[in-house]
Amino acid sequence: MNRTLAVIAALVAGLAVACSTAGGASPAPSEAAGSGCPTAQPEPLPAGESRIVTVETSKGDIEITVAADLSPIAVGNFVALAECGYYDGVVFHRIVPGFVIQGGDPTGTGTGGPGYTIQDEPVTTDYTRGTVAMARTPAPNSVGSQFFIVLDDAAAQSLADPSTNNYQILGSVTDGMDAVDAIAAMPNSGPPSNDALDPVEMDRVVVTQVTE
Repeated sequence: MNRTLAVIAALVAGLAVACSTAGGASPAPSEAAGSGCPTAQPEPLPAGESRIVTVETSKGDIEITVAADLSPIAVGNFVALAECGYYDGVVFHRIVPGFVIQGGDPTGTGTGGPGYTIQDEPVTTDYTRGTVAMARTPAPNSVGSQFFIVLDDAAAQSLADPSTNNYQILGSVTDGMDAVDAIAAMPNSGPPSNDALDPVEMDRVVVTQVTE
């Protein structure tokens, strides 16, 4: 394994450790940023359906196309949280250059969540640059609201390591990777936590239907 992959392998363990309560076992549902947000696992997104989720930030907009056929439970959860305004004003709290940026915690600490967790699902595709997936703890069924965006194809080997729990894939960035890279270039505290020192907010997160 080359040095880059060795570093990534070490960091992937931190992805789970940094969100040790990512699923929201401790935080209360009142942490939800918007009214009417889910307090338990939402309905899965129906098979065959997709949504475009646009994350507006000061570094530019990030357009994410999510697909039910990848992870219907996780995608349904992500879309429901985005639609109720949960992510509005929430920051990207973790920056690991060459690996991922991570956000979705209303406390901005990496330990928060929506007050519930969702069921695990199999990962059926590869992690590549631009892949969007849910963060989790090492425990089963521990996904809450935190998600990450992969910065480099080299991250795939560590993220798909069968010795770790797989991270449910939602979809990928279909426009705005320049904004993702700009966020990734912001200062961070360095290993092991890689906390963002000047966190970039998701000013608004908008969900739109995919039209044929």
